Amino acid sequence: QVQLVESGGGLVQPGGSLRLSCVASGSIFRLSTMGWYRQAPGKQRERVADITRDGVSRYGASVEGRFTISRDNAKNTVYLQMNSLKPEDTAVYYCNADPRNILIGNFWGQGTQVTVSS
Repeated sequence: QVQLVESGGGLVQPGGSLRLSCVASGSIFRLSTMGWYRQAPGKQRERVADITRDGVSRYGASVEGRFTISRDNAKNTVYLQMNSLKPEDTAVYYCNADPRNILIGNFWGQGTQVTVSS
């Protein structure tokens, strides 16, 4: 069974930092681009960042320069380091695995809540 399990969310003050982690099934992790997406109430889900099997990353414009995505292939884990957090970063953050194979599809974690508030 394919599983993606996120952790690290919580309540943080503006300007603070959090580090999210996602552990995925190895058979999927090793062949997938891994990504972080988020969804705030009343808004569509948006891509925050993703990273290829070879470690090439990209970021959404709203988080560029503040967030860093990384992956540890030995641990089947992808991370999202979030610095200089703003209230508008408040959302449920989801881990995604995309093997880019139409016969497999992609996979999602259950989400972890990040709340940035004074």
